[in-house]
Amino acid sequence: MKKVLIVDDAAFVRMRYARSLQAAGFITEEASNGAEAVNKYKQDKPDGVLLDINMPVMNGLITLHEIMNIDPNARVAMVTCIGSQSIVLTALKTGARDFVTKPMDDDGLLNTVEKLLA
Repeated sequence: MKKVLIVDDAAFVRMRYARSLQAAGFITEEASNGAEAVNKYKQDKPDGVLLDINMPVMNGLITLHEIMNIDPNARVAMVTCIGSQSIVLTALKTGARDFVTKPMDDDGLLNTVEKLLA
């Protein structure tokens, strides 16, 4: 089974995504900020990461950079409610494989993760 790290400062978002992904057969891990995400990535080596951009402690773009330094082949999809073109371009240049906006329904979430891990 594939493991997905869900990184978001909102507990309800992490819980909702985890529930949907687990129902579809994925193993999930969660992190509430970027620093925690980097540590969990090092420990757990997930197959994919859903990474929020706006978070305390370490924002998503810095977190993405740190994860890509650990693993240049990391599969990361950026998730945000704001999708400014400059942020999207920075994330994609840094190594993100996808960029999606919140809110995502279960189908959108599963499509994003399946595309990310394909």
